[in-house]
Amino acid sequence: MRCTDAQTLIESYVDGELDAVHTVDIEQHLGDCSICAPRHQDVIELRSRIREEVPYFRASPDLQQRIRAIAREKRAETSRSRVPLWAWSGAIAAVALFALITVGLVRRASESSREQMITQEIVADHLRSLMANHLTDVTSTDQHNVKPWFNGKLDFAPPVNDFAAEGFPLIGGRLDYLAGRPVAALVYQRRLHPINLFVWAAPEKYAEKAIPQALQGYNILLWARDGMTYCAISDLAADEMQTFAALLQK
Repeated sequence: MRCTDAQTLIESYVDGELDAVHTVDIEQHLGDCSICAPRHQDVIELRSRIREEVPYFRASPDLQQRIRAIAREKRAETSRSRVPLWAWSGAIAAVALFALITVGLVRRASESSREQMITQEIVADHLRSLMANHLTDVTSTDQHNVKPWFNGKLDFAPPVNDFAAEGFPLIGGRLDYLAGRPVAALVYQRRLHPINLFVWAAPEKYAEKAIPQALQGYNILLWARDGMTYCAISDLAADEMQTFAALLQK
């Protein structure tokens, strides 16, 4: 089993959704692969954090009392005569409204938690590339060398540009992994400061204008455009990172 195949199956494996043949294959792969095994652990930790950190919303005591009172009243009426369906409309509407509100709140909390986890993983991937001295798999300042290198390694073609004339030269690229999927990591430089630009094709709900964040001393910009999601991270000053993002958004 190749890493690209394993990465697409890890979440289903953790959820117990694979058949026996695929389960055996991926377990053998995870036991031997130093790249996919950490991703497997990341998915397990993500599931655990969602269960622990995403809030569970209960009905307010007032709403609970109202629903119980309506239920008692309707049971009493039922014992005396057959209750028409429309008589339950108030209780049904209240329960339905509460369910819609709860689902919306949980979805927003889940999306926020997912975005935070992606940001934390981006910082971890950036640090790993610096500490392991593994910024690039392909080292080149020529975008026509870097872009074709990703052919067959990803199911999308990342846009690759060189901004040497603007002070942000391309120095290469590598294959990385984020949230259990392979992504393109394009590497730029500003003086002695490396910039990791992660690119992946996914329906992340980021704005087209770069959203600045700061975490662990690094400035991070996230945005989406033309079906791609971008994340730039570096220890450069925030204004220089905005300048770099503006070049990509032209």
